[in-house]
This record gives sequence, C-alpha cells and structure tokens, in this order.
Amino acid sequence: MAMINSSDPDFRICQIGFDTLLEIQVEAEVRGWGTRWSSMEALRSQVKEEALFLQALMREERGGVVRSYRCLVVFSRADGADAGGVATIDIDPARYESLSRLDRDPDVRGALARMFSLAMGGISMVSKK
Repeated sequence: MAMINSSDPDFRICQIGFDTLLEIQVEAEVRGWGTRWSSMEALRSQVKEEALFLQALMREERGGVVRSYRCLVVFSRADGADAGGVATIDIDPARYESLSRLDRDPDVRGALARMFSLAMGGISMVSKK
C-alpha cells in the first residue's frame, strides 16, 4: 500500500454519519478485507452513534487500479468516556469518492491533516505548569 500525502489529488478528509460507517463496514466484510472491525457488534460496542471523521491514509493498487483506500476514522467512544478513538478501515474507491469533503481549502486541509497526525500519536489532557 502506498501512503497518501495531503498534496495528493485523492487525499480527502470527510465527516460521515454513523450509518455510513455501518455501510462501509458491511462492504468491507463482504469483500473480506481485514482492515475493519471484526463484526458489526464490535463496531457498535466501540463507536458512539454520531458523526465521525475520516482521512485517507493509504491506497492499495493492483495493475495500476486503486483497489481500496485505507482510512483513519476518528470517533467518539461508545463506552460513555469523553475520550475518542482512532481506527483504520478499508473503503471501496467508488464509496470513497462519493463522500463529502471538508478539506477543499488548502489551509483547512493542512490543519485537519495535522490534527489527524496528532490523534494517531495519542492526545491526552495536560495540566499546565
């Protein structure tokens, strides 16, 4: 899989609904993709039913054709904690291209990409000194 940079034409950051995530999960299950939740029940146990954010991370190509996009998903946890979670999921290219973008402005794209980068590394509350 090739990494996707924020300057790549197929880079995007999207806000999606919980139902869209469920549809993406079903598509990944049907295709037998490993980068998904182990089941719908597992997804529902971890992800709160509200809007979440998705960012392209990698693309899988075969024979010069994109087979799937591996995306980061930032979500509120379903366990009632105030903390969020970050996971990856593979998405069909047609579905990926149909998602509404938040990152059309270059400055917004850079800021959101940086926030995803921080989320992947872990964010915690810090007491000021």
